[in-house]
Amino acid sequence: MVLEKVKEMLAERLGISADEIAVESKFADLGLDSLDTAEMLMNVEEEFGVSVEADPEMNTVGALVAKLESLVNKA
Repeated sequence: MVLEKVKEMLAERLGISADEIAVESKFADLGLDSLDTAEMLMNVEEEFGVSVEADPEMNTVGALVAKLESLVNKA
């Protein structure tokens, strides 16, 4: 569920199909710069009701989804 929602949010932001976004997709490869990524994190926080710390290691869709799943499961 988290993966599908993140892909949907990214696809809408980027104007592409969610099918074009893979778990291993890097945000930079999708065309997101650091400002875009920060804005996306704020949207994700609002959508899932959690606080996500910006982390340079969290640079793929899969890394973001894993972090979100761990935060959502704690709540």
